[in-house]
Formats: sequence, C-alpha cells, structure tokens
Amino acid sequence: MRNKKHLVEPIYLVMALMSALLYGVDYLVFGRAGEIGFGLLGNLAFLPIYVLFVTLMIEKILRQRERESLHQKLNMVVGVFFSEVGTPLLKECREFIKESTELTALLRVSPHWQAADYQRSIAHLKQHEIHVDSRLGSLDCLKSFIVARRGFMLGLLENPNLLEHDEFTDLLWAVFHLLEELEARHSLDGLPSNDLDHLSGDIKRAYSHLLRVWITYMQHLQKDYPYLFSLAVRLNPLNPDAKVELA
Repeated sequence: MRNKKHLVEPIYLVMALMSALLYGVDYLVFGRAGEIGFGLLGNLAFLPIYVLFVTLMIEKILRQRERESLHQKLNMVVGVFFSEVGTPLLKECREFIKESTELTALLRVSPHWQAADYQRSIAHLKQHEIHVDSRLGSLDCLKSFIVARRGFMLGLLENPNLLEHDEFTDLLWAVFHLLEELEARHSLDGLPSNDLDHLSGDIKRAYSHLLRVWITYMQHLQKDYPYLFSLAVRLNPLNPDAKVELA
C-alpha cells in the first residue's frame, strides 16, 4: 500500500506542473492574462460538477459489476445444490405428487424454450396449487435422503451471499423443516390421517420452492452455460422419459 502511495504522489505533481507549464506557454504566446484567469476560474467552477458526475457514474458501474459478480456466485451455489441435492430431491418427491402428468408436461424444459416459457411456468406454479399426498410414496426413503445431505445443506447456509437470494434461502429452510418433521416421529409407519395430511403440506411447501428455483436456474443455464443446460435437460427429473444418452 505504501509503495502505491509513493507512485501516485509524483503523478499528481507531474500533472500539476504540466498544467502550470501549459498556462505559462499560453501567456507567453498570447499574453492574455485576463482570459487565462477567466478560463481557469470557469474550469474550477465546473470542477465540482464534473467530479460529482464522474463519481456517480463510476459508483453506478461498480455497483452493477458487484451485482453481476454476486449473481454469478449465487448461481454457482445454486448449481452445486442441484447437483448434490436438488435434482435427486425432485425425483424423490415426484412420487408424492397427485396428477403429476400435468406438472411434467408443464415443466418439460427444452432447448426451444424462450423467456416467455419460463415466465409462464413460474406464473403457473405461483397461481396453481400442487396437490401432494404423503401416502403415495415412502417417507422413510425421503427422510434418509435428506438426512444424508444435511451437512451439505448446513454448509450452504454459512454462505453470506445467500442473504441476497430469498427464494433459495426459503427453499433450504423448507427442506430443513420437512426433515425436522420427519425426524420428530419415532416411526413413519401407521401415522394417523391428520398427521399424514400435515406432512403432505410440508412436502408441498418444500417442493413448490424447489420447482420455482429449479425453473429459474434452468433459464440461467440456457442463457449463460448452454453445455450445462444440455445435460440438465437430458437429466430433467420431472421427465420420466429423460435419458442422458443422445439419440
């Protein structure tokens, strides 16, 4: 830091000397001290406005770059989450969904999708209720899956950048709450009907958040990382016919 300061100070001095020299040459050549003084005073009067304008522009550019950098880091975290937890969790929860055929058709993302397709899917998920029944699948398998990945998700919560991504943070909390509900019961067999309905609501909450974040993430991949998007489409957990091999 000290070396940089020693380098900057001579630059200031050189610039000041150059300015004085140019004004001196102007006076020697044209000999109009009044005009030189008037011009200098006018430039000094404009200087605060110029500094303010440049400062605001630089601050705006820096903020934009900071937002882009943060957005990129968040997408990296979301990508790791889906690789380790999100994509297989979509498969695990799919068996609890009633009328899953309609949902599968809605979210069958393809390389031909445009921004309007993603917006329509997200709007549909927000406006239409997903029907979940905890009786349709294995709660023990769901519990074992989430337990095995508890440590990984706890590590994600330690990332301070997640404070800027409300939807993803809500998703993690919803999954953790579902896990707590499943672990709080000594046995998941023979549960009363009201309790199964309560667990259905917990699964629904986590799955709804998961779907919305997944759709947004797929749009990001299609825009910025087409090669990752190609693999994600072929591994689409909501498409029962999906296969990784290219036909």
